[in-house]
Amino acid sequence: MNKKLSDFGISEFTTWPWSFERDVDRFASHGIGAIEICEFKLNRDDYAPQLQSLKRSGLSVSSVQSTVHSLFPDSLAPSPTDPDDRIRHIKAAIDRIAPHVPAGVPFVAITGAAPGGDTQLVYDKAVTAFGELAEFAAQRGMRLAYEPLNPVLFNTDTALWGLDQALELVRRVGHPALGICLDTWNVFQTPDLYGVIATSKDRIFLVQLSDWHRPRSGADRISLGDGTIDNAAIVRAVRKTGYAGPYVLEIFSSESLPDSIWRADLDAVIERNAAAFIELWEASEDDSKPHL
Repeated sequence: MNKKLSDFGISEFTTWPWSFERDVDRFASHGIGAIEICEFKLNRDDYAPQLQSLKRSGLSVSSVQSTVHSLFPDSLAPSPTDPDDRIRHIKAAIDRIAPHVPAGVPFVAITGAAPGGDTQLVYDKAVTAFGELAEFAAQRGMRLAYEPLNPVLFNTDTALWGLDQALELVRRVGHPALGICLDTWNVFQTPDLYGVIATSKDRIFLVQLSDWHRPRSGADRISLGDGTIDNAAIVRAVRKTGYAGPYVLEIFSSESLPDSIWRADLDAVIERNAAAFIELWEASEDDSKPHL
């Protein structure tokens, strides 16, 4: 495996049309280092056989996305609507998956959309719920990574945005098992982004990558190097915090789009983004390049 690709993972959202088994086989064959597990691809009756196959593949587990992963309804899981029911779903996923993945793997969580636009309601619930979920995960050897989303997803998927707001929430909760999922597509517009990253220290549990053009839907991300995000600069700033975890490609690309990545040759998508990651990793090592 290319040493740099050992730091590179792929979310199963990126290869949405493929099965779990095909993801494992193809990621490994391309020399990818890690996989982000998406629960919706697992067999509802028994997760164990599929998850145990990861040990034979050589892939590490970067993170987990449960089928319900938001406190309030979002575009991926609009039901159930009651936050307490959704918390129970997240706990059930942690219980089912934790025994089969290494200790410390983060489960990604978001707020969901604010009902009636009441962001204060969501914030107050997040303070208590993320603390509760972090403790639940910690008792099973896992962690929880809160992911702030891009403002374009307000009213559909999130009630908070910006890495600064996310870190403030995480610090207010104050649980050691609660950290941040830093997704470059979601946070690259954060004011003073590099200064905020510098203050994050050990709160970054996961980094996700993709690229940006003006979205035509809520699921319109593009391959690394095809857009306007300075991913190399962001990775450089993250590395300076001491973060040593995986960098995971997460591309949402609605099949309704005429050039949807999900309808493309996904093997070619993997190859192209793996090569782009190596390039941006090498660029991230050049301290002579200023942040934009």
